[in-house]
Amino acid sequence: MQTLILADNQDVTRYGMKAIAAGLYPVCAYVEALDWKSLAESLAEYPEACVVLDYTLLDCSVEQLLVLHERFPKADFVLFSDQLGRDFVRRMLLAGSSFHVLMKDAPLAEVNQCLRDVNGGCQFVCGKAKDLLREEEKEQNRMAPLTQTEKEILRAMALGKSTKEIAAERFLSIYTVATHRKNIFRKLEVNNAHEAIRYALRAGIVNTVEYCI
Repeated sequence: MQTLILADNQDVTRYGMKAIAAGLYPVCAYVEALDWKSLAESLAEYPEACVVLDYTLLDCSVEQLLVLHERFPKADFVLFSDQLGRDFVRRMLLAGSSFHVLMKDAPLAEVNQCLRDVNGGCQFVCGKAKDLLREEEKEQNRMAPLTQTEKEILRAMALGKSTKEIAAERFLSIYTVATHRKNIFRKLEVNNAHEAIRYALRAGIVNTVEYCI
C-alpha cells in the first residue's frame, strides 16, 4: 500500500488508522481529506490510493461515491463508520470490489485484515456487515415469494402510484390490482402499504434513491 487517504474529520480516527497502517506498511504515505472537495483533489493526485472514508461525517451520498469510483476506478474505498444501513451496504458491495466495509468499533485484528485484503486486491466485509446481510436474507426467506406481477405492483406502490394509476398502466381493473395488493400484504405478513414498501426497499425491488424521489 503506497498511499492512504484518510477522509474523516475526527482527529482520533485519523491518527489511530495512521498508527495501525504504519505497523503494516512502514513506507506508506498519508494524506488527510477533511471534506468532499479535498478528497476529490487528493484522489486526482493519488488515483490508486486506498481511501478510508467515514461517509456519514463527510455527508456524502451513494451517488457521489459511485461517481468518485467512476472517476478513479483504481482507488479502493474503505467505508469506515459507526453506523450501518443494510440498503447502503448491499448497494455499495454490489457496485464493485473496490468498496469495502469496516465498522469503527471493529477489533484491531479485523482492521488489520481489512488493510491486508485491500492491499492484496480482495474485497473486505466486516463481521457486523455480514451479519446484517445474513439477517436480511433470513427475513426474506421467511416470507412467501412474490410473483413477478406482484413485485412489479409493489414497486409501483413504492414509487407512489395509486391503485387506479397502476391499473391503468397495466390494463387491469382496479379490483384486480386491489386483489394483488391484498395478496402482497398476506405473503409479506404486513398490514399496510408502508410496511410493504419497507420490504421492497430491503429486497432491492426499488432502490432508496427512486423511493425518495
